[in-house]
Amino acid sequence: MAENLLEVKNLKKYFTVKTGVRKKSFVKAVDDISFSVKKGETVSIVGESGCGKSTTGRAIMRLDEPTDGEILFNGKNLRTLSKDELRKARKDIQMIFQDPFASLNPRQTVFQILNEAMAIQRIGENGKRRDKIKNLLQTVGLLEHQIDLLPHQFSGGQRQRIGIARALSVEPKLIVCDEAVSALDVSIQAQVLNLLKELQQKFGLTYLFISHDLGVVRHISDRIIVMYLGKIMEISDSEALFEKQAHPYTKALLSSIPRIDLDSQKDRIILKGDVPSPLSPPSGCPFHTRCPMAIEDCKAIVPALENVRENQASACILRDKV
Repeated sequence: MAENLLEVKNLKKYFTVKTGVRKKSFVKAVDDISFSVKKGETVSIVGESGCGKSTTGRAIMRLDEPTDGEILFNGKNLRTLSKDELRKARKDIQMIFQDPFASLNPRQTVFQILNEAMAIQRIGENGKRRDKIKNLLQTVGLLEHQIDLLPHQFSGGQRQRIGIARALSVEPKLIVCDEAVSALDVSIQAQVLNLLKELQQKFGLTYLFISHDLGVVRHISDRIIVMYLGKIMEISDSEALFEKQAHPYTKALLSSIPRIDLDSQKDRIILKGDVPSPLSPPSGCPFHTRCPMAIEDCKAIVPALENVRENQASACILRDKV
């Protein structure tokens, strides 16, 4: 069995918000979550906007400093590293961002963007990186002669390939993909997902893939984590999750995936009401205010994440009845 490359233990990320002249409150964007990612695995985090999935990725990268918890990468706690140690560790952990245009410097050529990343991590020698960068461009499906072009001279899909090349340029072990295909057309999404799978096989990469769309992650994920209001609702093997869901929220998310046949639309679960404010989350189960199966106990009991089947865990007191 593969070793855990990443272990997240009791991770919390709270944002302070002023609610009055002297009053402060907290947005519990990520509230005490734990999970692991094995070497060579693709683990996806899915959920509606505001569920905390992107904040989880940013907290792991320490782009947003965690409030509490441990982030173990290859056995080392990233939260205790100095700035210099963290810079070295980031060579092994890279991120692909949602907006491929905003994440690239518009004044730098492709060569300058990738060369800068390699120079920061002291990979290769100055003046000798050009050939490697040309090879990287070919690896991600771009052309050698595009090395001196600026980001605005590329399409959205091509810009995301530059972002992927930048992540690969420092030879990472783990890549956090934060909504890496959500800004792209559907046909381009499929191409980029296929590219990511090819690169994983070629370089032995591990992915933490963040998305709001279960349909997108279905064919790339080994395991899927479903989040709601900063909490994990379900963790499951990808195949098991699509066969039988262990949490009502997962069931509702899955039913919302567009399908061609009209009969499937009859089974769609429409969740009532809006997502509660993270400033004042509900007591008990965070999902009980919208859950079609909720009972009185759901208002008071905070359900633990417990195994339902061998490769599936759910945070629901009615997990056996879902």
